[in-house]
This record gives sequence, C-alpha cells and structure tokens, in this order.
Amino acid sequence: MRETFIDTTSALLAEDPRTALVLADISAAAFAPAAGEHPDRVLNVGIREQLMVGVAGGLALTGLRPIVHSYAPFLVERAYEQLKLDLDHQGVGAVLVSVGASYDRAAAGRTHLSPADVALIDTLHDWTVHVPGHPGEVPALLRAAVAAEGSAYLRLSVLHNDRPRGGDGALQVVRDAGPGAPLLVAVGPVLDAALAAVADLAVTVAYTHRPRPFDGAGLRALAGTEVILVEPYLAGTSSRVVSAALADRPHRLLALGVGRAELRRYGSPEDHTGWHGLDAAGLRRSVSRFLEPALVPAGG
Repeated sequence: MRETFIDTTSALLAEDPRTALVLADISAAAFAPAAGEHPDRVLNVGIREQLMVGVAGGLALTGLRPIVHSYAPFLVERAYEQLKLDLDHQGVGAVLVSVGASYDRAAAGRTHLSPADVALIDTLHDWTVHVPGHPGEVPALLRAAVAAEGSAYLRLSVLHNDRPRGGDGALQVVRDAGPGAPLLVAVGPVLDAALAAVADLAVTVAYTHRPRPFDGAGLRALAGTEVILVEPYLAGTSSRVVSAALADRPHRLLALGVGRAELRRYGSPEDHTGWHGLDAAGLRRSVSRFLEPALVPAGG
C-alpha cells in the first residue's frame, strides 16, 4: 500500500498544481524525485510532526490541498493537538495518510504501534476515514480524498486481503446467508480472516473500507438481531455508530479488534494479529461463543 500511495501521490503532484505534500522525514527518500520536480509543493520539515500538521494547515489556508504523511502514531497521536487546532479549528482540510497501522512495525517497539488512531480521529468533526483492505483500493481512495473538501484519513497497512473490493465505502455483501442471519461487518484488511472464520456458519459477511462516515443505512438493511464488528484497530471503535444506527431495534453487538492491554512484545504483524485474536482461528472462537445460543439446532 505504501508504494502505491507514493506512486499515486507523485502523479497527483504532477497533474494538479493545487496538491501539496508535507513530510516529517518518513518516506522522504521515496519522494525525492517529486520534490525535485515540485520543490515549492513537497516540503520535508524533518522529525517535527506537530510542525508538519501546522504547515499543512497553513498551506490549506492558502488554497492548496495538502497530503500529510507519516507513521500512524506520529501523524495522529503525536500531532493530535495540531489536528484539532490547525485543521479543525481553522476550518480547513487536509488528507492524512499513515503507514504502520496498529502493529505493522511491532519490531520497532511501542513507539510505532497505534491501535487507537481511528478512535482519536473519531473525536474530531466530520472526518472521512478509509481503511483499505488491499493496495489496489488505494489509488481511487486517495484521488477521491484529494478531490474532495474537508479532512480525510487513509490508514495504510502491510496486511491486506487477497484482492481489492473497491466501492465508495457503502457496505458490500461478500457472503449472503439469507434474511435474519447474523451479520459480520469486516473493516479493511480483516475481511479474509473473517470469511475463513465463518466459512461453515450461516453468517452474512459485509465489507467496508470506510468506517467514517459509517454506512448506517446499509447496516439497517442487512442486520438482524446479532451483529459482529471486526476492525483492525482498537476494539469497539465503531460500536457507537453501529449502536446508534440500530438504536430502535433489539440487537446484540460483538465488537472485535485490537485489545486495550499492552502486550509488551515485539514479533511480526502476523504474530500480533494472532495474539489479539484477529486471525481466522481467534475470530472463530469469539464468533462461536457469541452465536452459540443461535447455533443450537431447534429442539436441541
């Protein structure tokens, strides 16, 4: 996804003189050719993430459309105050693009982990959040975000599904188990594991790469009594929007994602996926426990 983002952003800088890019050293070498061609619109502020967002806010005030890029914890957590003040409070927008996701760089330690980034963005006003599930989804999402107004956050990861799904972010039914079946909503790169987890269960599976704004109308059209939410970041991040969409209906919600407890381990992204129960086996255990009453045969 990172390479696709670099290629797409470089093309946007060449195509649209309104586009700018602000970096804080991360990916600066990869953008060196673009910086050579557009030195007034590709700015590297060094390892100063708060300044990076402040500069983006200033560029936006001049009418440019800034893309701001770094690792998720540096871009969202470290510079949160600047997102709040230099973008939201000033009434201007930018496109934030992160790498690292929840634990892609687990070998680098806790400084590079950011399972709470989407939850933090959710405290800001009217942001669009995209969590692509495949590199092939990135170009269209980035181009649409740059062409739009307001602020957007694209969360890139080394983890991905086997193929792109595309779409505008409305819930896509990937597996239909029929009316009244439990509904599992998978966000971004957790789709393949979710499909494997319920392969032999009567569970409808829907996919989205856009948790904000969440497709509440699509959820209402698909949901029965049991809803399972699987997200690749902090567990429960989208619980409030799911519950709000179904506020007038009796329902049960299981929210799965990255746990709140700090594991204090290194390992690989795949290791952390398993430790947080987001691999197929872990999801199967959680879903089976949740659905156990519904899975008992009638009269059993």
